[in-house]
Amino acid sequence: MVDAFFSSGGGRDLSLKDKFLEFNWGFLLLLFAISSMGFAMLYSVADGSFDPWASRQMVRFAIGIVILFVAAFVDIRLWMNLAYPAYAGALVLLVAVEFIGFAGMGAQRWINLGIVQLQPSELMKITLILALARYFHGLTHEEVSRLRNLFVPAVLLGAPVALVLKQPDLGTAVLLGAVGVALLFLAGLAWRYFIIAGVGALAALPIAWNMLHDYQKRRVFTFLDPESDPLGAGYHILQSKIALGSGGLFGKGFMEGTQAHLNFLPEKHTDFIFTMLAEELGLAGGIALLGLYMMVLFFGISVSLQTRNQFGRLIAMGVTINFFLYICINVAMVMGLLPVVGVPLPLVSYGGTAMLTLMFGFGLLMSVYIHRNMEITRNPSAFW
Repeated sequence: MVDAFFSSGGGRDLSLKDKFLEFNWGFLLLLFAISSMGFAMLYSVADGSFDPWASRQMVRFAIGIVILFVAAFVDIRLWMNLAYPAYAGALVLLVAVEFIGFAGMGAQRWINLGIVQLQPSELMKITLILALARYFHGLTHEEVSRLRNLFVPAVLLGAPVALVLKQPDLGTAVLLGAVGVALLFLAGLAWRYFIIAGVGALAALPIAWNMLHDYQKRRVFTFLDPESDPLGAGYHILQSKIALGSGGLFGKGFMEGTQAHLNFLPEKHTDFIFTMLAEELGLAGGIALLGLYMMVLFFGISVSLQTRNQFGRLIAMGVTINFFLYICINVAMVMGLLPVVGVPLPLVSYGGTAMLTLMFGFGLLMSVYIHRNMEITRNPSAFW
């Protein structure tokens, strides 16, 4: 049964030894490098102590590595068979948040499982990619663009977005919607649907504005004019800009950031950790981190281009786009280029569910890489 679970199928079966040899260890080294920068920043946030954040983040990363290896070595056809059940499980957890979830930071997003506090919306980001990739696998561009074939992906995407908006968590809802739309584009959906959707979205903006919560409207006003309330709603972004600018080219030095260590900078271990990094390590440190991120993104795109099956291609691009959106939204947010929406910096910000789901996503990406030469039928053999 274990052999079937890890068997590669299709052509020459790959043993676990073969998969270890196929595994891209340089990619794993990249993840270690990025996470190490996060550990260092969390150590600095705690004024030179591994507790409470850095030590916990290291444990989560170690667990994430195990998850990555398991996901990577599992036969990709098994992931295809598990795509819908995994999505359904994540959707059930999202519904459960409404009944047994607890609130934090103004929203009800978490479920307390005793040993861990789970944020189902983070898990949904990956299972949505799996489900959409499963649905579109084997469909031609013409079949994808037929109206009757769009009902299922619309439901797959619309249900979690609606549930996440109800929590409310606008940032995660935007991420889910953006990843879903990107996969529709990559699957070959005709341009006319995007044009129609775009026009419809613009027409619905007044309705959407009225549906926003008061604090979400304040975030938009703060984004447009943070100086209008420098000690209130605009405080976070103004302090972030001050810290970013004061870092200069090479920063004030590790653990020497005044804005962070004098507690002017809010949420410095989560949403605004990039600001702290830029203050202490300067523009050079920020570019170094972004450079590592770029290498991960290039790897994901490369895997997608090399993969012979559509399921794997869509997973690779879905995981890569999801990772890119994390980076783009967080960095733009702390620079004042986007409203503050509470999106963490991947592998650097403190957070359990986000770290583990990202590592699971990277495990799927590595599974695609290992099985990149496999051709998969529309209905692959089951591995039950």
